[in-house]
Amino acid sequence: MEHLDAAAVRVLGSLMEKEIATPEYYPLSLNALVNACNQKSNRDPVVSYDEDTVEQALEELRARGWATRITGRDVRVPKHAHRLPEFFNLGRRESAVLCVLLLRGPQTTGEIRTRSERLYTFDDLESVESTLNRLVEWQPEPLAKKLPRQSGSRESRFAHLLAGDVETVDMETAPAMERGPSLADRVAALEAEVTELKRTLEAFRRQFE
Repeated sequence: MEHLDAAAVRVLGSLMEKEIATPEYYPLSLNALVNACNQKSNRDPVVSYDEDTVEQALEELRARGWATRITGRDVRVPKHAHRLPEFFNLGRRESAVLCVLLLRGPQTTGEIRTRSERLYTFDDLESVESTLNRLVEWQPEPLAKKLPRQSGSRESRFAHLLAGDVETVDMETAPAMERGPSLADRVAALEAEVTELKRTLEAFRRQFE
């Protein structure tokens, strides 16, 4: 299986999401699909694709049989739809999990369960992991992969393989200059900002007492 580029991954994930979450607006016009790709919520990373980029990605997906363009007398503007479940014979669970992985990159089982709620409601983490394992063992080729657990992490993450194998970086061994602030550092900074805001507000309030 040839690997998708980043734009095709985002276009495919956006089509899958909109079909399930907002079926009343699906299939999507090119403009609606561009907006879906570029939206700031439920996306990682956030991108800013133009129509040409999205159209090229659609051409790649159509060439594989993973997307289709819908035209006709009753269609005012061409619409776009995906065909991934039919191509791979995916069920609703597999489609929901794969969609979240396409849109947000590698994630833990818990993150996938939370972020897929609009697409499919999993009863528990075990059902999510069972679905992931089916994708990992998919034939004739795996559609997902369980990544090695990073140092300091309690859970492993899973990634889709439609864009090829996933390179993993151990954040504990990566040079400090390449790492952003840790979660603990960010929380501490936010707490300091809140404390300073409280002091400023209290000083302001006392001026009127």
